[in-house]
Amino acid sequence: MNFEYYWSKIIKKLKGVAVKNSLIHKTSKLEAGTQFINSSMAKHSFCGYDCDINSCEIGSFTSISSNVIIGGGMHPLSWVGTSPVFYEGRDSVKTKFSKHTRENIKKNIIGHDVWIGQNVMIKQGVSIGTGAVIGMGSIVTKDVEPYTIVAGNPARLIRPRFNEDTIENLLKSIWWEFPDDKLKNYAKYFKEPNKFINEIVK
Repeated sequence: MNFEYYWSKIIKKLKGVAVKNSLIHKTSKLEAGTQFINSSMAKHSFCGYDCDINSCEIGSFTSISSNVIIGGGMHPLSWVGTSPVFYEGRDSVKTKFSKHTRENIKKNIIGHDVWIGQNVMIKQGVSIGTGAVIGMGSIVTKDVEPYTIVAGNPARLIRPRFNEDTIENLLKSIWWEFPDDKLKNYAKYFKEPNKFINEIVK
């Protein structure tokens, strides 16, 4: 039983990671099966298995679950046809009747300490605020405010994580920019946001 479990984990890891034109902080990690293109990931963040991330700027301490899709190209809706046979670039189909230029892919901005649940899809150009939580299976088509919880298809506000004063103070603290040694000193207060805020302003 244990042998089968570990063997399946090894097979999963063997898929590797596809990274192109991207920057990943040395403390962060992408799991196997993930494609990470024209994107960046700041410190202490991670992305789960089999994600597809294109043209995205990801902050620090952000947790991205498996099977998440962020950004990527869109087919032209205002043209006569939406098929890639009418625009430039390599695609699944080889035939090209024309090579029209599409609009550039809009960048996604994912803030700091964001938690994105499994099987989430985020449309290109959407920004996710710091401290936000995206419920599993959600389809996000609009910007998400900091420290809010959203879920659904399309994703809608469930509730804020904290009251307005706490959210404002956490954003002002910019704790995600603390050097690691300073963060270690304050980590003991992380279960109590208001106590943490009081300690850092002493």
